[in-house]
Amino acid sequence: MTKELTANQKAFQQAKNDLVRAAKRATAQLNKDRNRLQREIKRANTKAAKARAQIKTKTERLAKNLKAKAEKEIKSQIDALKKVVADATAEAKSMRADLAAVRNDLASAKDHLGHALRVDKAIARVESEIEKLKARAAKKKTKKRPAKKKAAKKKVAKKKVAKKKTARKAPAKKAPARKKAAAKKKVAKKKVARKKVAKKKVARKKVAKKR
Repeated sequence: MTKELTANQKAFQQAKNDLVRAAKRATAQLNKDRNRLQREIKRANTKAAKARAQIKTKTERLAKNLKAKAEKEIKSQIDALKKVVADATAEAKSMRADLAAVRNDLASAKDHLGHALRVDKAIARVESEIEKLKARAAKKKTKKRPAKKKAAKKKVAKKKVAKKKTARKAPAKKAPARKKAAAKKKVAKKKVARKKVAKKKVARKKVAKKR
């Protein structure tokens, strides 16, 4: 009985020792694995930090480059827009000047047109007045023609009577003087009539100008 107990104790002790050794080996292996993983994690962290720093520097550099490029492009676009605005302003200014000149020309043209229309109306009135005067003069002439014919007949009759008398009597010296006086009277009447017609024309022209 004691032999079996001692054997069991030895077996238990041996198993215990084996278990302790196995636990120690497992613990040592786990410690090694843990240290290795820690070193790998540390290396990964450093790599990640380096990568983050590189990415940050690259992004900052890229952002600066993009910012400078964008600012350059924006500045060029602003300069182009300013040039377009300046050209448009100058063109608008010149167009306003041209428009003012055109308006002045149009106003003067309207004035000239109104003046021309008034002159045309005045000329038409004067022409109508002249036509009326011509018609009146023609009517007067037609009325005077029978009287002239009668006077001519009377003159012819008188001349015949005078010829007969001259045939009977001696030639009279006063007949040429009478003819000259009559001719002078006719010339004077014609001059007076011409002066009256000229005065009427001048008066009509003055009235037309006032209108």
